[in-house]
Amino acid sequence: MKSLSVLVASLVAPLLLGTAHAQTVSLITTPAGSFSNSAGQAIAKTVAERAKVRMIVQAQAASGFEELESGTAEFNLSNSFDVTFVVTGTGEYAGQAPKKNLRHVASLIPYRVAMHVRASSDIKTIADLKGKRVSSEFNAQKTIGRIIEAHLANGGLSYKDVIGVPAPNIVRQAEDFKAGKVDVLFFALGSGAVKEASAAVGGLRVLEITATPDAVKRVQAVLPGSYVIEVKPHPALDGIAKPTKLVAFDMVLNASTRVSDDVAYKVARALNEGKKELMATFPPFAILVPERMSKPVEAVTMHPGALKFYKDAGLWPAR
Repeated sequence: MKSLSVLVASLVAPLLLGTAHAQTVSLITTPAGSFSNSAGQAIAKTVAERAKVRMIVQAQAASGFEELESGTAEFNLSNSFDVTFVVTGTGEYAGQAPKKNLRHVASLIPYRVAMHVRASSDIKTIADLKGKRVSSEFNAQKTIGRIIEAHLANGGLSYKDVIGVPAPNIVRQAEDFKAGKVDVLFFALGSGAVKEASAAVGGLRVLEITATPDAVKRVQAVLPGSYVIEVKPHPALDGIAKPTKLVAFDMVLNASTRVSDDVAYKVARALNEGKKELMATFPPFAILVPERMSKPVEAVTMHPGALKFYKDAGLWPAR
């Protein structure tokens, strides 16, 4: 019996040791059903499979920047302009101390965002939103209000030209749209919430932006680093019936300075080499360009571990 016990212990001990030393990190995203939450689920799965790093997705209303700054969370997903604002103490973060403990890990897919109306709506352009009900304030998710403001600016409008309907976050404004409390839905293309809204209201139609230089400048004045992208019809994209010009900006993966170089290296490598796995879980990753993941973000320092990977892979300096 003693020899059997020793044998069992010798077999089990390495497994226990492996579990004890397994690397576990958190990834903060926006609420369940949102574009970044769906992307985060795909990222976590790919990182677990390729890097053997357990990444726990934490969906929440707030951005997660405070948690990264304090070191109570390891990663978050954001858009490129929001993290620039937070590390410089500008934009929605004016008056707050600049966050010094945030680092850039990867530029991922573009957020292709749009204002959606019911397919039967008489609203045909963004300028037609004048006097209409539009979600506003977004106390728990200020960045959403800014993106809607940029769309209004594209059409020569501001929040003063519409009827603001307060919503705390992007999920609530989707609920308000389905309930008929607002006339337009803002969301990223391909989100589960868009499909739900389309089914609930009998179809959606995306409002195309104006791509003239002046109109684009008005957008970029509100959303630094944004750009125009043309999206073609696709079965997965509700509301796009013809090639349509939209506002886009990059989804970026950020990390706390407390994330080790080894973990940041493994995560960057897993995502760079794992496009197939990412697509399998979240199809919008089909537009990921791995060679562009090293694209820098204004004012945000690259994490040393991620930087080492990009140098090893020949992706730095960024193209």
